Amino acid sequence: MSNAPASWGTPGPIRGVIFDLHSTLVDQGSAEEWLDLSLARNPHPLDDAERAELVAFLDRIWENARVHDPDSARDLSAEAHRDVFHRLLDEGPGVDASLGDALYASLLDTWHAYDDTAVVLADLQSAGIRIAVLSNVGVPVQHVLDREGISPYADVTVLSWQVGTVKPEPQIFERALTELGLHADEVLMVGDSGKDDVGAAHIGIRTLILPRTAGRLHGLAAVTALVRGVNEGYRDVR
Repeated sequence: MSNAPASWGTPGPIRGVIFDLHSTLVDQGSAEEWLDLSLARNPHPLDDAERAELVAFLDRIWENARVHDPDSARDLSAEAHRDVFHRLLDEGPGVDASLGDALYASLLDTWHAYDDTAVVLADLQSAGIRIAVLSNVGVPVQHVLDREGISPYADVTVLSWQVGTVKPEPQIFERALTELGLHADEVLMVGDSGKDDVGAAHIGIRTLILPRTAGRLHGLAAVTALVRGVNEGYRDVR
């Protein structure tokens, strides 16, 4: 990762917001729902104990992803993403290949926008704020953005598998800035990861971390309040 710029810009009004996707605009849903959708694709006999064990494992399956894939190769290609998933699955309770394939095919089906996502994006858009969605993801997610009503608000979409770089590397944030047509000191980054999303701060982007939440609301109103407060503050001192 590059070091911070030797000369920072002078912060001014916020003209654009870059949002992480997973656990920022969309919740990944429950492991129970994921398993049910997978079993609908590929029926597989499970007794109550086996089901409970598998649900508990699926709920935490990605926690060891960095052990298998410290360089985040899974976010740069579909092949690497699938490979890492199946290696993680091999660590859990015995799952046959057909159910494993069904689980992978259903992976994004449980991703649903938080209830406050569209409201906040609409408020920002109506205030003339440009919006980018930026994600470390190794598979196409445009259908998720369309299905969850996020696409109409996204001026820019930057996905790691398409641009060949991942957060927290500066290049992916710089790509978002270029496509937004804005400078770092005009933009706010919003994400959930103190490791990946704070990479934005290293190139002078103001950064807000909203920790992962359980439930239908994610507290995204804080973004609207922050943008409004910052921008009103600059108007007041003119």
